[in-house]
Amino acid sequence: MNIRKITIGTIALAALALAGCAPAGDEGEAPAADECDVVEHAMGLRWQQQSAEARALQGQVYRFAEQRLEELVAEADEGADLAIITDLDETAVDNTELLARDVAECHDYSVWDTWDHWEREGEATLIPGALAFFERADELGVSVYYVSDRTEENHGDTVAMLEKLELPQVEDDRVLLLGPPKEERRAAVQAEHEVIMQLGDTLHDFDASFAGADLETQRALVEEHADRFGNDWIVLPNATYGSWEDAELRAWDAPLEVEE
Repeated sequence: MNIRKITIGTIALAALALAGCAPAGDEGEAPAADECDVVEHAMGLRWQQQSAEARALQGQVYRFAEQRLEELVAEADEGADLAIITDLDETAVDNTELLARDVAECHDYSVWDTWDHWEREGEATLIPGALAFFERADELGVSVYYVSDRTEENHGDTVAMLEKLELPQVEDDRVLLLGPPKEERRAAVQAEHEVIMQLGDTLHDFDASFAGADLETQRALVEEHADRFGNDWIVLPNATYGSWEDAELRAWDAPLEVEE
């Protein structure tokens, strides 16, 4: 819709001016409005990276997860071979510096064509609360599997990143990256262990039925699996990317009235 295009473009140019960024163009000129629609990502990205609320929520999720993990371990049969499965990006590690760089350059990070470079050379940081949680799982004798859609070609770089962040149980066979679908990698872990908890920031981190499903179906599945969230499925907040990105907003249909 033209109004939306003009609005986003105007916001984009204003945001770029405020940020002092001038993405590459002829003689340093600011890009045309329709080249900067990626600034639509900026509000969610700003919340994810900079807000105190995001940090509080992330830490809160991990504290509750640790309490629940201790309960699950206590409830397990003696001698059970227990494991947890966790996603990495925006679950255990924070990649928002890559996303912020791409937005500053008017590049749509959701195309994922800058991700390989980040995997090889970027410096991800820990999500608040993650290290303490995984260290506690290690103390409890629970196996930790890092199941991520980072590329297998950069497996060594991802392992090195996790080791640098001092996460526990970082071994080649505990870091399962993109090749087989996540469901197959989870199943491989489940074949060898009793998986008592999964952690992720998108719903397909938990069950294949969410992958590729439309939002209405995903919401129905959330209701169907409601008893698992906060129990053995632990969801971390991610306002920067997801299957909801192109969803239409539901707006109040009353005429706009501005009161001074």
